[in-house]
Amino acid sequence: MGKLLFWIVLIIAVLFVARIAARMAAARQVGEQPKGRSQPAPPKHAPESMVRCAHCGIHLPRSEAVLLNGHTWCSTEHSKLGPARK
Repeated sequence: MGKLLFWIVLIIAVLFVARIAARMAAARQVGEQPKGRSQPAPPKHAPESMVRCAHCGIHLPRSEAVLLNGHTWCSTEHSKLGPARK
């Protein structure tokens, strides 16, 4: 029984060491630094402002909106229909 327990512990220890070695090799391949050294986080892009379609009321990013006649539209079709009547 003692020999069996010894071999089980030995196999688990070998697998644990192999797992650590694989992680270190993958980190070297990607070019990451070890966890002990912290890198500054990459700068995040500022969130884009949202605008509302004058016809249907849907909110969409300003870069995707159609700006025409002082209003914002979600599509050229809605710009042709005009502002919604309430």
